[in-house]
Amino acid sequence: MSKQSRSRQLGPTEWRLNTFITESVCVPADMEVEEQVERLLGGQGSEVTGCDVGLEQRDSKPASLRKNVTYIVCAVIFNEKEEVLMVQEAKQDCYKQWYLPAGRVEVGESLEEGLRREVKEEAGFDCEPITLLLIQEQGPQWIRFIFLATVTGGSLKSLSAADKESLQASWWDRQSVLPLRGRDILRLIDCGLKYRQDPWHPVTLPVDLSCRHVVQRLVLVFTGAEEQIWILLVKAPVLHLPTAAAVKTHAVTWAANMVVQDAMPSAYHDHDVNTLGAFSLQHNGRQHGKTDGVCFNTLVKLVPDHVRRNEDGEKVEWTGTGTPPPVENPRYVWHQVQKQTLREKLLEKTRNTSILPVHSLY
Repeated sequence: MSKQSRSRQLGPTEWRLNTFITESVCVPADMEVEEQVERLLGGQGSEVTGCDVGLEQRDSKPASLRKNVTYIVCAVIFNEKEEVLMVQEAKQDCYKQWYLPAGRVEVGESLEEGLRREVKEEAGFDCEPITLLLIQEQGPQWIRFIFLATVTGGSLKSLSAADKESLQASWWDRQSVLPLRGRDILRLIDCGLKYRQDPWHPVTLPVDLSCRHVVQRLVLVFTGAEEQIWILLVKAPVLHLPTAAAVKTHAVTWAANMVVQDAMPSAYHDHDVNTLGAFSLQHNGRQHGKTDGVCFNTLVKLVPDHVRRNEDGEKVEWTGTGTPPPVENPRYVWHQVQKQTLREKLLEKTRNTSILPVHSLY
């Protein structure tokens, strides 16, 4: 899609100004953008008041559960023996097979409410989420939120309580033979065990802020040779972090690629766009079709591809300038981070990726 048609489909200028009116109060200058980034690094959220890229796509419609989006919640729960809670399926296509407590979020529920309900229905226990362990997604249509959780009450569901939700629940030592519905959960169980032993990212739970679409808000950084670091910003109507809507045909994290293509199309094919993970995510879900969306506040690193080829496909020598590629779209600007503590935090995160993983299953 050409940049001309893209800008034509964004809608009236008045809409764009109105959608950012709240953000104009929150982020009026460079240093306040840095403060917003620090809040996101700390696991907080920030109101989504507009979308810079993606809404012009035909497939970008407001997230609506059971219509164009499905959220799955999945619980990884251990007892004092490090046995994991499992449920025996009642559905015909996987009858008597075992799986982690999991299910679809219902209309009007938050992610955490959906988690508590599914664990209660399938396993008989009350639970509380400890942290998100991992997010897996197949585009905005299907996103699975895997929580590490703990039992707070209730009792283990027995065969006598079998219903359409599950036949029973049990604690599994991971050694005895158990017919599994899918081996994909073995990785999730290992992930939970490792987090219990050595948490590799801060506790991350959904922030209760509404969002109309499934979007990715980017802290998109470029690091220089001397530990300088730049963040890509959108200029108008005030400086702000770019926000891009997920599109039906791609992974959620493809939104970062759309922003880079929009900002610096000539440099796009010479750089890797790496979404390293999420600092936080925002979800409300109480108003169907209006707050069913999710905002992923992500760290994205733009990395030069050092393997360059000429027109004949031959490798050519290339040495980087140590500065970010120039923006070609006047809507964008690179901002060099001034605050030393923020620069150090961002550099550390880009090296260790100690943030919530977001994995595409495409």
